[in-house]
Amino acid sequence: MSPSVYPPGEEFARKAHVQGLEAYRELYSRAERDPEGFWGEVAAREVHWFEPWSRVLDWNPPFARWFADAKTNVSYNCLDRHAASHRKNQAAILWEGEPGDQRALTYQELHRLVVRFAWVLKSRGYRAGDRAIIYMPMVPELPIAMLACARLGIIHSVVFGGFSAEALKARIQDLGAALVITADGGFRRGKQVRLKPAVDEALQDCPGVRETIVYRRTGSEIPMQSGRDFWWHDLDAAASEDCPAEHLDSEHPLYVLYTSGTTGKPKGILHTTGGYLTHITATMKWVFDLRQEDTYWCSADIGWVTGHSYVVYGPLSAGATTLMYEGAPDFPRFDRWWRIIEKYRVNIFYTSPTAIRALIRQGEQWPDAHDLSSLRLLGSVGEPINPAAWEWYYRVIGKQRCPIVDTWWQTETGGILIAPMPGAVPLKPGSATLPLPGAVPGIVDLHGQPVGDNREGFLILRQPWPGMIRNIWGDPERYKEQYWSRVPGAYFTGDAARRDSDGYYWILGRVDDVMNVSGHRLSTMEVESALVRHPAVAEAAVVGKPHEITGQAVCCFVTLKRGDWNHDQLGEELRQWVSREIGAFARPEEIRFSDALPKTRSGKIMRRLLREIVTSNSVTGDVTTLEDLSVVARLAAQQDEE
Repeated sequence: MSPSVYPPGEEFARKAHVQGLEAYRELYSRAERDPEGFWGEVAAREVHWFEPWSRVLDWNPPFARWFADAKTNVSYNCLDRHAASHRKNQAAILWEGEPGDQRALTYQELHRLVVRFAWVLKSRGYRAGDRAIIYMPMVPELPIAMLACARLGIIHSVVFGGFSAEALKARIQDLGAALVITADGGFRRGKQVRLKPAVDEALQDCPGVRETIVYRRTGSEIPMQSGRDFWWHDLDAAASEDCPAEHLDSEHPLYVLYTSGTTGKPKGILHTTGGYLTHITATMKWVFDLRQEDTYWCSADIGWVTGHSYVVYGPLSAGATTLMYEGAPDFPRFDRWWRIIEKYRVNIFYTSPTAIRALIRQGEQWPDAHDLSSLRLLGSVGEPINPAAWEWYYRVIGKQRCPIVDTWWQTETGGILIAPMPGAVPLKPGSATLPLPGAVPGIVDLHGQPVGDNREGFLILRQPWPGMIRNIWGDPERYKEQYWSRVPGAYFTGDAARRDSDGYYWILGRVDDVMNVSGHRLSTMEVESALVRHPAVAEAAVVGKPHEITGQAVCCFVTLKRGDWNHDQLGEELRQWVSREIGAFARPEEIRFSDALPKTRSGKIMRRLLREIVTSNSVTGDVTTLEDLSVVARLAAQQDEE
C-alpha cells in the first residue's frame, strides 16, 4: 500500500524560507554542482568571521579542514552579534525548572553572564586548548558554561547529569580534563538528583583535575574540598564584564561528545568550530523554517548532541528564542509538556519518537486539555519514527495543520542531513524524505555497489560536509576504521535504509538491527511498525534470536496501552497480525510483554541489550547510557522464568 502524502499547506509554503519543491531542487542542485562555492556562500551569510578562509575545503580523506585558516568564535556568533543588534532585548533562553521556577534571559543578559563566567575561567589560568568537563542539570548555567568555554577556546565535554561517577570518571580521564564545572544537583520527578557527590567519587582517580566550579541549584548540603572546589556565585561576585571572544581557527576543537560503543569504552566524537557552526546555523533555518517571532523548544537534554546543536548552538547562532525545561515530561502529571507549550506559546516543538510513543500510551485526554494552537511546526529526532506514531503526532498534537520534520542525523554528523524543508517537500509518514543541500547520501550493498530504488542497503555519505566529525578524540585509527574503511571513499553511517522511487529516504535503523530469517533480510523497524499499528500496542522493540533452522527468529518485546489484556490471547493475535502485515516469514516466534523497555537517557531503545538477553541471558556491554538498569534486570528475570 502506498503511503499517504502530505503536501505543504498553502499558507505555510507562502511564508516559508524555501517555497515549493522546485525551489528545493534548485538549491540542492546548486550545492551538488559546486559544493565549495555553495558552502562558501552559506558560511559568508550565516557566520561572522574575524578573518577570511584561504579555501573552503581542504580534503585529505578522511580528514577535513573546512574554511581553512579562517578565524571565528562560536560564542561571539551566538551572543555578541545579537546583543549589539535589534535582538538585544529579545529572549535568548526561556527556562522552566521542574518545581515551577522560571527565568527569561535576553541576548544582552545572556551575553553579560557568559562574559563574566569566561572572565572567571580566564582569570584562573584556563586558555584555548585546555579541556573542561561540564556535568550539570538542565539549568541556564549549563549553556552559559558551554558558551564561556567556547569564548576562550576551552574544549568542553558535556556529560549528561544522569551518568554515574564511573561513567563520569571515564570521560574525564579520556579527555584529560583539568576543570570540572558542576552543580550541587538538580530536580527530577520531584526528587533531588545529587551531582557533586558523583564528581567527588570520580575525582579520586582523576589527579589531572585542578579545580571544580559548583553552581548552587538545589541548596543541599555538599562537601567542598578547600583549594579545589569553588562556588560559582562566589567567583562571579568578583568577575569583570570585559572578556572579548578569542579569534580562533576555524578548525579549533569546539567540543568532544562521548557516545557508547559496542565495547565498554565510550568514544569521544570531536567537532570543531567554523564548519560545525555554519552547518547547524543553516540547517536551523532550513529545517525549522525559523522566524523572528518564534518560540522554539527542543526537548532534548543538552548532554546529547541534539541538545548541543539544536538547543544551544544552532538556535542561538540563528538568533532564536530557545526554551529549556529541567525535569521529567510526566511530572507532576502527564500533561507537563502540554502545559509548557500552552504557557510559553511554543511555535516549534522538536522531540523524539520514543517520547511520542510514551505520550500515546498516556492517552489523548492530556494534550486535548490544553491549547496547542500556537504550534506551527513539529519535529522528530533520534531514531526512525514509525508511521502510526507520526500520524498520531500530526493529528493529536498538530491538529492536522503542522508539518512534521522527521530528521535524520547522528552525533557524528553534527547536524541534520536528511529532512524535509517544510514549505517545499511533501511529507510521507515514516520517511525522513529528501537530503538537505550539500548532503550526498547513497544506499549500497556489502560491496559498496548501489542497490537501486526500493532495495534495502547501507546508508553512506559520498561527500564531506561542514558539520562532520573530525576525529575520535585520541584515536584517529579507530576513526578511519569505523567510519571510512567499510566503503572506500565514503562515510559509513552504520544505518540501514532504502530509497523509494520518489527519491525519499526511509531509515530502517542500525545495521545490526537487521535480521536474517530463513534467507529474508528483515528490518526490526518494519516489524516494530507493524506491531504498533495494533490498537493495543504502545511501543515495541524487536531483535533477532539465534535459531538452528531459520538462522534467526523474531523476538518481540511489547509495551501495551492501558487496559485489561489477556497476554496469551493477545500474543497469538499479534503473531497473526505481523504475518498479515508483512508476511508469514516475519511471524514472531516470541512475544514478551513488559511494562518498560531499556532505553538510553536520550530515549533510544537499546536493542543491543535485548539481543544479549535473548541470546545469553546476560548483559556484558557498555550500559553507562542506560536510563534504568532495573528494566534490564526484570527482563532477564523474565527470561529465567521461561
